[in-house]
Amino acid sequence: MQPVKLKFDFPSDLAQTRAVQQQIMQAVHDHGYADDAIFGIKLSLEEALVNAVKHGNKLDPKKSVHVRAEVGAQQVEITIEDEGPGFDRSKVPDPTADENLTKCSGRGLLLMEAYMTEVEYSNKGRRLRLLKKKN
Repeated sequence: MQPVKLKFDFPSDLAQTRAVQQQIMQAVHDHGYADDAIFGIKLSLEEALVNAVKHGNKLDPKKSVHVRAEVGAQQVEITIEDEGPGFDRSKVPDPTADENLTKCSGRGLLLMEAYMTEVEYSNKGRRLRLLKKKN
């Protein structure tokens, strides 16, 4: 099966993220990824999209989210970029530290980093690259 390339540009609206996620995940299913990989990709993609809309663009409908995905037989690569001010990953508190256990921030990043093969932040934290290699 040939790799599938997908491209989305949409205003910062959480409802818009569902269609993007659905199309990317359909391509992942079609390429025969295992259930555990599908779970991790779906969770990571959902977290990344919500972060871009909510934290990156602050739900500003004048700002857009840009998504590029390539789903192939051996790997899934997804790049998500927002138009917000960016962030420094090293400054996000560790959600597993005792003093942060009751706080809500940082958990999504931790989940993405746990489930994906590679997670890379660039463009001052506005661009996120998720890579999942097939086992």
